Amino acid sequence: MLDEATPANSKVSATIDVSTISTGVEERDTHLKSPDFFDVAKYPQITFVSTGFTRSSATEYAVTGELSMHGVTRPVTLAVTAPPPFNHAGGIRRGIEATTSVNRKDFGLRWEFPGEGAGVVVGDNIKITIDAELVLQAE
Repeated sequence: MLDEATPANSKVSATIDVSTISTGVEERDTHLKSPDFFDVAKYPQITFVSTGFTRSSATEYAVTGELSMHGVTRPVTLAVTAPPPFNHAGGIRRGIEATTSVNRKDFGLRWEFPGEGAGVVVGDNIKITIDAELVLQAE
């Protein structure tokens, strides 16, 4: 829910079904869903629940909240872009994009595999992007 007049009244919650992870490589997807990474059988969802909204420009917001993943909950801030609403398919809609970065190890995702030469195969920092469509609802 986005309250443009009073952004502090806005709130958001998002739930991601971890079993839907798709990288385009079936073997990698299977590994990501295993106990080495997300452990879908034990932790089937990733959730975000907002705790605060501030507007930084006419179309940009900072949304603070709690991200829960792999049995761990941590505070994060999403950078949200919300261009003006538009009429489509009989309703008023708005596309949004929200981004943040987290360290996977902060959420207990600690699998390591050495790469060839220096470094590891999987980096620690993960960029999260949420693309969504908001639809105006009557009160």
